Amino acid sequence: MNAQVVSMQDARTRATCSQAFPVADLSSLFARQPVERFAPAQAVFWEGDEATHIFEVTVGMLRALRLLSDGRRIIVGFLRPRDLLGVSLKERYLYTVEAVSSVELRRFPRRRFEEEVARHSNLQQQLFSRLRDEMTAAQDQAVLLSRRSAEEKLANFFLLMRRNQNCKQTSIVDLPMTRLDIADYLGMTIETVSRTITKLANSGVIATPERRSVTVLKMETLRSLADGDESDYWTPSPYRVRSMHPPVREGGGA
Repeated sequence: MNAQVVSMQDARTRATCSQAFPVADLSSLFARQPVERFAPAQAVFWEGDEATHIFEVTVGMLRALRLLSDGRRIIVGFLRPRDLLGVSLKERYLYTVEAVSSVELRRFPRRRFEEEVARHSNLQQQLFSRLRDEMTAAQDQAVLLSRRSAEEKLANFFLLMRRNQNCKQTSIVDLPMTRLDIADYLGMTIETVSRTITKLANSGVIATPERRSVTVLKMETLRSLADGDESDYWTPSPYRVRSMHPPVREGGGA
């Protein structure tokens, strides 16, 4: 029996099994794939690479970015566990994806992914839901970029990050990304991001006990700022709050 016949039989077997045992969800497609690990700042794929695989994030955070012709970097989104990477109607990846923290993910061949989704209606519905979430994230960023002041942008960003955490009731907002990442996502400079975080901390709206997180002390005030309320009641205290860590100018890495 030659290799071609074996391959054809294997293909028929996979098709029969797929029809007999419907795939429960999108994650189950990736479950049997080996885990791949990426260190902070390591690229998973680059903008313009051939889109041969779909990826599912299992652990960590990544950033999706595009580089402009003048060398500037624009971060178009942050990706978390259960997010899919590389889902597109294009033959090449539309952006570069890099690890922000230590990352674990699984990959699945794109053509096989498309075949499985076409075969199972429940996967089509789940994929539509994932794509809808991706469109919502893009709309969230558009809203953030349209905000007038740095305080509005940062307040909305903190609320967005808190909403995307698994535990939504906590006052601690995890920020695995660097301040430069935040600046490139919000269309600001790193100096403005740092200055605004300090201003919010001095006002008692947030606290910054850790460099990669903030604690929201006045949630309603933060929400008011996000809505564009620049009333005097939140202005910084005349007594400067001493930072618990020295200022560090961060680079592009995580």
